[in-house]
Order: sequence, then structure tokens, then C-alpha cells
Amino acid sequence: MTGDRGDETMQAVLFDMDGLLVDSEKIWFQVEAEVMERLGAGWTPADQENLVGGSMASSVAYMLRVSGSGAAPEQVETWMVDGMIARLSGGVEMMPGAAALLTEVRGQGLATALVTSSSRPIAEACLRGIGAHHFDRIVTGDDVTRHKPDPEPYLRAARLLGADPARCVALEDSPNGVTAATAAGCRVVAVPSVLPIPGASGRLVVASLLEVDVATLRELAAARP
Repeated sequence: MTGDRGDETMQAVLFDMDGLLVDSEKIWFQVEAEVMERLGAGWTPADQENLVGGSMASSVAYMLRVSGSGAAPEQVETWMVDGMIARLSGGVEMMPGAAALLTEVRGQGLATALVTSSSRPIAEACLRGIGAHHFDRIVTGDDVTRHKPDPEPYLRAARLLGADPARCVALEDSPNGVTAATAAGCRVVAVPSVLPIPGASGRLVVASLLEVDVATLRELAAARP
């Protein structure tokens, strides 16, 4: 990739959801703690750190392992999904700068996708607050066989948009998500939420989306590796 293609360099913008667009990590923590109580165990912020950016299956497996419970994984997943949807039905709190960036990206006619590890029911509950109209495509944890940090979610999103991953900019808040987007070949804007994310080539690390606009995304996409 070279920097002489101007605005044409960036073909699409790919957004993570939890912790990036919506302030849902605290909700996840509440639901996880309640589920763990049903499993007869406690839950700490350190436990949550092990799940950030991961799939539902990996989260459930971790919770069952830590609790030592013999509950069926399907039951635990149902508790998790039902708990999240119940809370999200009251509305979602968007992260600082998220709404403005989504509006600007859409206003400039850029292709967009939501790329989340959450299940489709949870994503749809969030989208009722975010606005599904911001996205051309939605890729959830139900749509892939390999989850972040594997690149499959981002490769699928780019393919659905007809975009070259190398000409996509992905925005993420977790190390797993950053790893997935980088492995797919995307440039990455990292906005660390629960876990720190170091800077790297092809990656911009910012404190919040208030520091990001379309010009920032185009500059990152056009920069030489």
C-alpha cells in the first residue's frame, strides 16, 4: 500500500461494538457476575479481562471452568444473552465521539460494517440504540466459525462490502479485536477500554473516538507501512 492514492485508499470503515461504540463492558460485567452467582462462584474485574473481545463460547467455557459448575454451556449462554438483552432494552450509552463519527462516516458515503463478537440478538438490541442505518453490513459472532483474535470476522466483513481488507480501517477497543483486524490486513484505530493496547505500525492508538474523524481515518489508510 502506498500513500499516493489519496482518498481512494480507504474503501471501508469497520467498527467493533462493545466498548468501542457502546459503553457495554460494564453491563457485561454485571451480567457475568449474576451468572457466576447462579453458578455458585464469584467474579472479579480480573476475570472479565480474560473475556474482553472474545466469543460467547469462550466466555462460557471460562466461566464454567472457574466456577467448577456442571451446568450445561447452552444454559449459561441463555442466561448471558437474556441478561444482556434485558439491560440493553432500556437503551444503550454510546461512547464519547461514537455518534458523531458514525454520522460523519455515513455522511461521506463510505462503506461501513459492524464487526462484533456478540451474538446477533445482542447486536440487534444494541443497534436499536445505535441505529442500524449506520451500517451496510453486520457481522456477529453467529456469522463466523472462528472468532476474534482470528481474522475471519474482518475478512468476512470486507468480502461482504466488496472491499480490499488492506484498504479498510478497523476501529477496536480490545487486544483480541486489534489482533483480528491486523491479521486480516486492515489498518487499525485502537481505543483501549479494559486492557491496554500498544502502538504499532499501521495502528493509531487514541484515548477516545473524540480524537478521530474521517480525515484521521484517511490519513491512516494512506500512510506507508
